[in-house]
Order: sequence, then structure tokens, then C-alpha cells
Amino acid sequence: MLETSRTEEISHEASAFEYMVINLARFIRPNEITFSGVNSTFPMLACLLAKRAYDFPFTYINVAGGVDPEPASVPISSSDPILTTRTASIFDNEDFYDLSCRGGMDLSFLGAAQIDGRGRTNNSAIGPWTHPKVRLPGGGGAAVMLPTAQRCVTWRTEHSKRTLVDDLDFVTADGGMHGLVTPLAVFELIDGALTLKSFNPESSLDAIRKRTGFTISTSGVEPTPPPTSRELEALRSLDPEGAIAADNEVSVQ
Repeated sequence: MLETSRTEEISHEASAFEYMVINLARFIRPNEITFSGVNSTFPMLACLLAKRAYDFPFTYINVAGGVDPEPASVPISSSDPILTTRTASIFDNEDFYDLSCRGGMDLSFLGAAQIDGRGRTNNSAIGPWTHPKVRLPGGGGAAVMLPTAQRCVTWRTEHSKRTLVDDLDFVTADGGMHGLVTPLAVFELIDGALTLKSFNPESSLDAIRKRTGFTISTSGVEPTPPPTSRELEALRSLDPEGAIAADNEVSVQ
């Protein structure tokens, strides 16, 4: 995960929404191919932020088909055709699935309804499969890309025992998970287990323990490095009126 430079100006004023987007952006590495999918507003913003805030090249592919797009404005939907503006080429769905299956997708941001402590995800059903309480959209790209991308990172705007669970109601996809970002914390998969790496200083380790369904260690865990002024300025320039943040309100409470 990208570390902030000690020489950069640090800002401690960030909302929970900004905390999540910036920490997703910090998973992006130089010279890699990075993908954001359907219903992925947070990763979409993270990738566009990284293009403005970080001094290294990387290739950004989005589910709308754009490759390193330069949209005049940032849409609320991560599937909006505006994300193909000034694109280097157009990718169809089968193109980025094929790229991932060939080992060419370095980082894929994939959503999940439930995540367990092993980094497996559920996008299929809540409750028994034969009589679920909720029927979810299904695997989609996650079923293909979670096992095949070099690294996958997911996010949840709700940090609770119903989203971060000890046992999934259904295993939709497994393999490839690398990180998880919530309003409270940042996790990385280490030795097969999602491990707490840092926490939002507006929250607490005690709150994270109580609201996480799988066992975690909090020993020696430090607060997440605050956003740099450059990161915050880049994100706020993408959403100058705060409309996207308002539509994706999150809280540490």
C-alpha cells in the first residue's frame, strides 16, 4: 500500500467519505493496470484521484470501457459513458475479463456484500441459498476477477458484523483478495487472514473489535496516516460541489 511522503504537507481534516476514497487510492502502485467495476463510485474516484495526486504512471481501465479517460466532470455512476472521454481505446467486458484471466490485471477493485476473515466474498444471497432473506445480484465480474487478478481490493461503507462476517452465507468468489477499506479501518490479507493495518483516528480499536465479525488482532496497530493536502485537493477538485460525497455519505458511527 502506498505510503504518504513525510515531506508532503499533511492535512488532518478529512471526512469518512474522503478517508475511504484516499485509502483505496493508496493501494494503487506505479506502472500497474488498475480496474474499477459496476457500482464502484469510491474506487472510480480513487483512480481519478491517483492520476492527479501521485507522481507515477499507471493504467486505469473502468467498466464503462475507458482506458485512462479524462472526463470533463465526474459522474455519480461508475458506468457512465463519460468515463470514456479521451480514452486511449474502448474495452468491452470480455476484454478486461480476458486480461485478468491472462494474468494482466494487476489491481481490481471489486465490491462485496459480505467479506469474511479469509478474504472470501458473498454477492449471491443472504440467508440459506434455497430460501434466502435477500437474493443479491450474483458474482458477475467478481466471480471471474477475484480468483484471477493479481490483487483485489474491496470496500464496505458499513463496518458491522453483518458485513464483515466470520462465516459467509454463500461463497461467491475466493482468491486474490488483498485489501479492504471501511470508514473505520484499512485491512490487508496477510498469511491468509484479513489483518487490521490501520484505523481511522476518528474511531477506536475497541469499536473496530466490537463491529468486526471475524477475529482480529489490534496489538500495535496505529492510526492511518492522514491525507496529504495534495490528496484532499485532488479529491475535492473531482467533486467540487460535494454532490458525490452527499450521495455516498458514510460515518464512523
